[in-house]
Amino acid sequence: MEEFVKIAVGTVVMRPYVFAFLAVYLVAAVTHLGWRKTALFTVVGYLIAFISEFSSINTGIPYGWYYYIDATSHRELWIAGVPFFDSLSYVFLSYCSYTAALLTVSPVKASRRDLITLETRSMRGSFGVLLLASLYQVFLDIIIDPVALQGSRWFLGQIYGYREAGVHFGVPLSNYAGWFAVSMLLMFALQRIDASGPKTAEKPAGVANLPFRSLLGPILYLSVLVFNLAVTVSIGEYLMAVTGVFIFTLPIAINTVLLARRANRYTSGELDEHLRDYPYSVAGKP
Repeated sequence: MEEFVKIAVGTVVMRPYVFAFLAVYLVAAVTHLGWRKTALFTVVGYLIAFISEFSSINTGIPYGWYYYIDATSHRELWIAGVPFFDSLSYVFLSYCSYTAALLTVSPVKASRRDLITLETRSMRGSFGVLLLASLYQVFLDIIIDPVALQGSRWFLGQIYGYREAGVHFGVPLSNYAGWFAVSMLLMFALQRIDASGPKTAEKPAGVANLPFRSLLGPILYLSVLVFNLAVTVSIGEYLMAVTGVFIFTLPIAINTVLLARRANRYTSGELDEHLRDYPYSVAGKP
């Protein structure tokens, strides 16, 4: 037991950035989905991610053949040859991609004190959000994986590699195809969990007391992006960093313009549908 506690503590100490992102995810998701759905997706999302990674290192499916380098299992938690923190990261990457997609498609009620996305149950469970959120998650991985592959040059450490170097800064295209497939599965699971139970089964914690709650997930998404680009620059991979900036310039500009244009231009029907689906929403307050 003492050894397990030591390794559990070591996992947090070695990967503080992962658990900082996880903490923001928990705050954002609990105030958005409620405790039960957040806890369920955290477990289900981790299991989907773990199975996908375990499968790929043993069969090459879905990401292609890669391997983990077991240099830290005596200091942090590994499960069946897969670092615990790695599969856990999928959970908050999925959620922040999901909320980024919702921000893209939702009408918006805005004021100086708050910004509320007027989501509906049908919108949150739509194929459009599923597809867009999956692509958002893949786009994050396009930034994350190349710099993670250079882990020996920063505090991540060299924890994995590919059997054959890929065309994108050493990452094979099969990795991104696998990420898209797994992201679709993760988003489908999140949507089904989100839609489960009665419409008012659980009042999300603190929803009335947390201004700009709708931006927490998208801010987490941008934080993960900025963190990885900053690490990329810090190790001197300037072409990799510039490529990442170019990849995200257009989607960020489009979303910024859309957000500015949509603010407070919702119809009464859109507001009514949002409040009918989510009667606890602060959007109903003047």
